Amino acid sequence: MMLIMEKDVDPWPLRHLVLRTPRLELRPDDDEGLLELVEVTYAGIHDPGWMPFKEPWTEAPRGELGRNTMRYYWSQRASLTASQWVVNFLVRLDGRVIGNQGISGRDFAITREVRTGSWIGKAFQGRGIGTEMRAAVLQFAFDHLGAITARSDAWLDNAPSLGVSRRLGYEPDGVGFLVRGGARQTMQRLLVTAERFARYRPNWTVVVEGLTGECLELFGLVGRSARSD
Repeated sequence: MMLIMEKDVDPWPLRHLVLRTPRLELRPDDDEGLLELVEVTYAGIHDPGWMPFKEPWTEAPRGELGRNTMRYYWSQRASLTASQWVVNFLVRLDGRVIGNQGISGRDFAITREVRTGSWIGKAFQGRGIGTEMRAAVLQFAFDHLGAITARSDAWLDNAPSLGVSRRLGYEPDGVGFLVRGGARQTMQRLLVTAERFARYRPNWTVVVEGLTGECLELFGLVGRSARSD
């Protein structure tokens, strides 16, 4: 009797995925890259006394900040499922990690909706990099995964983040209220559709490599076209 051997399944196909823009390279996080990301957190992300994040994670003492950063990204990588996934792309400029661009989906095969969140080191801000890296994952989501809508949010005083959203076609989509610094603060919700993004997208096209069938399965796109509605 002849035995038919099953083809080995790549245990982590996201390791082959890469997005390239005119200046940046985005790859899903790995341990070596996270160690570089920790160094970026040590160098500073925002001015003291101002908190752009929902959770004030950057206020941790330096000794805890690095370990907390590694644990957080490990936990998100470990909990990824086809029905609820978060992919954290490490953003590199000239081969050096400078920040993180996250994209997530819940029941994405049905909802066709993603959320994004990001940050870059303070030394690299004010150069249009935040816009470029978010445009990269939006093109990836709309053009390659078949997303229909994308959401984001930001505190009302987070002008840089709101500016990125505005430049990429997001529209206000209501507000929410959370606690920041012990006080009630307003979070602006934002939404952009694939159709609207088409009018605001940059004049360059992201280059996507390594988006295999096994990779699409991790996004919940099993046995169906990534671009079907």
